[in-house]
Amino acid sequence: MTENTQTPSSPTSELPTTYAPAEVEGKLYERWVERGYFEADAKSEKPAYTIVIPPPNVTGSLHLGHAFQHTLMDALTRRKRMQGYESLWLPGMDHAGIATQNKVEQQLAEEGKSRHDLGREEFTDRVWKWKEEYGGKILGQMRRLGDGVDWSRERFTMDEGLSKAVQTIFKRLYDDELIYRAERIINWCPRCLTAISDIEVEYQDDAGELVSIRYGEGEESLVVATTRAETMLGDTAVAVHPDDERYAHLIGKQIKLPLTDRTIPVVADTHVDPEFGTGAVKVTPAHDPNDFAIGQRHDLQSLTVMDEHGVITVHGPFLGLDRFEARSAIVGALREQGRIVAEKRPYMHSVGHCSRCKTTVEPRLSMQWWVKVGPLAQAAGDAVRDGRVKIHPEDMSKRYFDWVDNMHDWCISRQLWWGHRIPIWYGPEGQVVCVGPDEQPPTGEGWTQDADVLDTWFSSGLWPFSTLGWPERTPDLEKFYATDVLLTGHDIIFFWVARMMMFGLYAMDGVAPFHTIALTGLVRDEFGKKMSKSNPNAVDPLDWMDKYGSDAVRFTLAKGANPGADVPIGEDWVQASSKFANKIWNATRFAMMNGATIEGELPPVERLSATDRWILSRLNETVAQVDAYYEDYQFSKLSEALYHFAWDEVFDWYVELSKTTFFAGGEQAQVSGRVLGEVVDVMLRLLHPIVPFVTETLWTTLTGGESLVIADWPKDSGFRDEAAEAEIASVQSVITEVRRFRKEQGLQDGQKVPARLDLGATALGAHEAAIRQLLRLQPEGDSFSATATLPVAGGTVALDLSGTIDVAAERKRLTKDLGAAEKEKQQAEAKLGNEAFIAKAPDNVVDKIRGRLAKAEADIARLQAQLDGLPAA
Repeated sequence: MTENTQTPSSPTSELPTTYAPAEVEGKLYERWVERGYFEADAKSEKPAYTIVIPPPNVTGSLHLGHAFQHTLMDALTRRKRMQGYESLWLPGMDHAGIATQNKVEQQLAEEGKSRHDLGREEFTDRVWKWKEEYGGKILGQMRRLGDGVDWSRERFTMDEGLSKAVQTIFKRLYDDELIYRAERIINWCPRCLTAISDIEVEYQDDAGELVSIRYGEGEESLVVATTRAETMLGDTAVAVHPDDERYAHLIGKQIKLPLTDRTIPVVADTHVDPEFGTGAVKVTPAHDPNDFAIGQRHDLQSLTVMDEHGVITVHGPFLGLDRFEARSAIVGALREQGRIVAEKRPYMHSVGHCSRCKTTVEPRLSMQWWVKVGPLAQAAGDAVRDGRVKIHPEDMSKRYFDWVDNMHDWCISRQLWWGHRIPIWYGPEGQVVCVGPDEQPPTGEGWTQDADVLDTWFSSGLWPFSTLGWPERTPDLEKFYATDVLLTGHDIIFFWVARMMMFGLYAMDGVAPFHTIALTGLVRDEFGKKMSKSNPNAVDPLDWMDKYGSDAVRFTLAKGANPGADVPIGEDWVQASSKFANKIWNATRFAMMNGATIEGELPPVERLSATDRWILSRLNETVAQVDAYYEDYQFSKLSEALYHFAWDEVFDWYVELSKTTFFAGGEQAQVSGRVLGEVVDVMLRLLHPIVPFVTETLWTTLTGGESLVIADWPKDSGFRDEAAEAEIASVQSVITEVRRFRKEQGLQDGQKVPARLDLGATALGAHEAAIRQLLRLQPEGDSFSATATLPVAGGTVALDLSGTIDVAAERKRLTKDLGAAEKEKQQAEAKLGNEAFIAKAPDNVVDKIRGRLAKAEADIARLQAQLDGLPAA
């Protein structure tokens, strides 16, 4: 519970009769920012709580995935701020090398130009201008969502400070021999003309062709199958398994490579699966990663047969053909020579495409810069194994270990002009010099800088500490590193999370960049399908915010957030959350109109009614539940708990049960008004991190306080009253049972019915006025005739339904339903009494039948009681 020292509540007339999010949210957010509520102070003596935002691409706009994760991060930081932490949620953007360069190149293409027409310096100036004019659209959209980030600390992966961090760590890694240059197979995009990372490759099933080709002549021949016939021009061997007796006589021999004047060896390699296809595979080391490895083991030559555009560069008849044109031409030429043994079209197989331009990716042998990840990955794995970093949910740890324990060296160079240029200079005599941020590059004739830039993931891997001022030991770095939690999707655990772990541990003397990695699922549509811009199920969250308000979108997303699990979302659910926001608004207005107040201390327990004690007991239990769920990142459960408490317990039960008290006035009404004020105050505080706008507006009106953003987080006082909870549960049982009976009789909600309440000697008698009001039960009257008597908790309720129901027809209906329930009971008992069935049936089936039996027995008791309560025919 919270101790209130605020000024008396403002008049309810300040609140409109209906809640209009569009009229509230924008102004409220700007007020928060202007007053500096989200700015963190590195000099503060408060304990720090830090989250750095996964930096969205500068080219991006807010999609539901962003809205989902931002809602959860915002909830965490808002709660911690209310709990007294110096809470920093640091925003920023990623320069997004390929995506941003493509945007500007598209602009140039519309002008009939290419980047080469401008030159590197003028082109990068053009990209910076594009970034200033068009980039960062998502930042404004984050404001719409209500992101409580510290805008004063906004960072960009290519700003001056982060660029210094990139140069610093490159230099250190290079000096420690953890960065090197080598020729390896990489993913190459012939459209973007750069190496791309694994995460930038999207795989899809394409309809290709599988052709089987005979290499060699006569008995010294074999058949290989391929979907990429054009690469055969670069074959330098055929590989078979060393134990495959079919090819034992060929191992070590040379065979003729069709369409060329070359012979190639047959090599034995255990990589080959003798059960797959013919058991013989063509080896093209310069154009396939597995073939490259075979080539390394057998000292094979690597022949590059395509240029960076995917155009054939060798062998006269095919020289200058695009790779796909060459594929058809080569298959045609082989067919003419009778070397095509089999063809399969279409042949569906998985093909990698550039995620930016959708071009088919080409494996290509290329000289690139690499990070030697062995010792870095070992440290990243150890930090989780020894408990310094927790992965939540824990079962996601296996995926993390599968990656860091089997990580390959990382290609970090990109053939782009937009990005952090590799700080390597080459001299006229073959010198190679790595230059740090505070060092002067070598000068003189013949010295040139490496033309490549670094992979975007290289700079974003430094994000948790570069954004706080590293490599300088800044006050921000001292106060806010290590960050508390990284909340991100499980889909980038391999590509971003692992890199931050490696770099953080390396740069920060073994201190991991975060204490907890909280992994979320992906947002999907209401049918569980992946949302995509190319599919009609894609949703712009801004459209939903315009229609229903940001709180409704936030609450829907939080309510679906189970750790590590995908989140289905549909417009109907957002609409339901909008109704919840309106319910909070209307019910809080009603509470204030009927005396809800926070003035003064809570009355002592002896002055509280059972209803008051019940709601205060439930309030404290809810505070405890919500705290426990936050600590376990159970956003779905805490949202459900808050929804149930606010809608059901506060508005549907406490307010309704207290109406007779409020209407009667007097001292008890004042007591209950103070209790209601306390409950609404705490409820709004609990809801605020998830639905900040509607709660802020209501709370400041109720309490006169400055802002919920800086208000205290509620604490569980420990108050529990099991007796009051049991008493109100009995009241709820009576009301629920009679309401169900009324519905079964077809009575309208507002239809009044004479009734006699015999509640015995229980405490229920004290609630008779509330029970009658909620059930529309009139006093008995002189002509009262009990036509139905319902057994309820602690007594009976007799109703006079004369003139409202046909007793004979009602008896007939109940008798029919009773017969059906008895039949259901007999069938369930027969199955459960069959030993053979019980022995064979799965446990869940047996449990289901036991549940059917229990329900049938309950139905029989209820229906029989209703029949007994009807007058004789």
